[in-house]
Amino acid sequence: DGVERRDDGTAVLRLRVKAVPDKGKANAAVLVLLAKALGVPKSALSVVSGETARLKTIAVVGQGAELVARLEALKSTPT
Repeated sequence: DGVERRDDGTAVLRLRVKAVPDKGKANAAVLVLLAKALGVPKSALSVVSGETARLKTIAVVGQGAELVARLEALKSTPT
């Protein structure tokens, strides 16, 4: 759904997946979606915090500058 600015000034990437939040299915779908969008293998992503919450922190292993550029491109891509 794009980037959202929260009340505290932080920016979050809003995602929507069809998988239900049952036994990690939604988390797995989020990782697959992000991996595809960032052009990295899904093994390069992991949920760091928020595994059972709506707000999650995802760690991405890879070249920092390239990942930032891809995230910036996602911000400007219409949904």
